Amino acid sequence: MARQILRKHYRRARYVLYRETLIDAKEHVLTFIGSFVGIGLIGLLNSQYMVANDNLFMIGSFGASSVLIYGIINSPLAQPRNLIGGHVICAIIGVTVLKVIPNEVWIAGALAVSLSIVAMQITKTLHPPGGATALIAVTGGAKIKEMGYLYVLSPVFTGVMILFLVALVFNNMRHRHYPAKPLFRKRKHPKHTAPVNLK
Repeated sequence: MARQILRKHYRRARYVLYRETLIDAKEHVLTFIGSFVGIGLIGLLNSQYMVANDNLFMIGSFGASSVLIYGIINSPLAQPRNLIGGHVICAIIGVTVLKVIPNEVWIAGALAVSLSIVAMQITKTLHPPGGATALIAVTGGAKIKEMGYLYVLSPVFTGVMILFLVALVFNNMRHRHYPAKPLFRKRKHPKHTAPVNLK
């Protein structure tokens, strides 16, 4: 019995690995164009408001998101709830921690990331790049720190929405589907009706 279970898991893992490493030129072209357009738009908009170094840090956070939402679009971590919720929640936590602990970067950074992970787990919005968004709020340049909670709105929320809208366009071409269709749909149980009395 145990061997059968192990074989089943092994076959499934091998299949997933095989699918993820398939070379499909058209898939790669869509991934490239989507991520290029998404990051390009964010970079263009943010460069109007932020100094060069801060701009690079912000794009770093969204660059990690791009790997998920353009490269592994069926991953639970890449879905809209996770993308948007993860970044926004982590940005709020990052700014809040900075306001409470403004002078100790090492503890503020550690606390912001740790709280962000737990908050994303609780709200089911786990998105790994969100941890970077929280850390940037604490360790970013003076201009980011001066923004306070405006950091949550722009560039974080604005940038995430740009990535999401671009993902909707490029991830629904060919046979792609984004957001991903759930693997298991809940079956609708027939409504129980009272027995009919034939007497």
